[in-house]
Amino acid sequence: MDKNPANPKQYMTATAKQIIKLLIRILITAGLLIWVFSQVDFEQFRQTIKSARWQFLIAVWIFTVILFWIRSMKMRLILKKQSCLISTSTIFSATVVTCLYSLILPGILSTGVKWYILKKGTGKSSNVLCSMIYNQWMIMTIMMVFGLAALMFTNPASLSISNTTNHRFFPVVCGILLGAIIAVSFLLLNSRTGGKITKSIAILLRSLPAKLQQKGLQVLDQIATFQTAGAGFHLRIAVISIIDTLIGGVIVYILSARAANVNAPIGTFVWLCALIYILGRLPVSIANLGVREAMLVVLLAPYGVEKPQALLMSMILFSSLVFVAIIGALFQLYWALETKKVHSAEEQGQR
Repeated sequence: MDKNPANPKQYMTATAKQIIKLLIRILITAGLLIWVFSQVDFEQFRQTIKSARWQFLIAVWIFTVILFWIRSMKMRLILKKQSCLISTSTIFSATVVTCLYSLILPGILSTGVKWYILKKGTGKSSNVLCSMIYNQWMIMTIMMVFGLAALMFTNPASLSISNTTNHRFFPVVCGILLGAIIAVSFLLLNSRTGGKITKSIAILLRSLPAKLQQKGLQVLDQIATFQTAGAGFHLRIAVISIIDTLIGGVIVYILSARAANVNAPIGTFVWLCALIYILGRLPVSIANLGVREAMLVVLLAPYGVEKPQALLMSMILFSSLVFVAIIGALFQLYWALETKKVHSAEEQGQR
């Protein structure tokens, strides 16, 4: 007889919480999509689809795959620093399978699938977790740097005809934030100052709830392992992150815009890419649906972009993720067949 009857109740409570969270995300996704589609004239949208330049769609898919491959190469270097030897192809397969699950699991939660696959391949769970945190942190930092720099030069606030003082002040604020991010990144990863920074952040975390405090301390502990990696290593990873951001991120946005006949300054696509990527890390919607569409419809409007064009651009961007997810599904099917063969061989051997 079970001596701890509270366990089933705790399990059911945890399951109920997960279901409620999923329902909330579904409602947010549905609400945003309903709002976006309510803003679009469907006859105009049909004409926009007809006039789209679909030859750019293949290029969007190709560059998205290139993005995932470059990020897999970068991840291999990071894992190698943690004494985890694994091939780029294995990391790529884990990444595209994660993309498949990201269509169901929102934001950063889907990365748990990637962690599990890489953990199985290396046998070092904490090292993989540390590497993934560092990788995500580096991508987020580069995205914020690119986004703020683009905002400084494009200054979307100047498109408004009111309050010219704020228009002039906007690039200054972006410049201050940009400098602060670069300075904090440098100090945090420096072997001399990094320890002091993490200790200071740990003190600030004491004001948070115990659960969040514990998670924050775990992240700081994982980042601390890279503070002795040396400037050369961080510079190398930063350069690769810049390349994959430009090739896989910005170029994909520009090609998607060309396909939908969206015309806007190149810098606009840079900060849009950064903003939507950062928002996509938040577990608020399913596969970032709704968030991406709403951002493009609202933020491209000041540049004279019609809502149907912005919606079509968002759909093209989403199709690139679906394309990669299909590749992930093929890998998942291949692994399932291989596992079935192994089990069949084991059963025959036992007989």
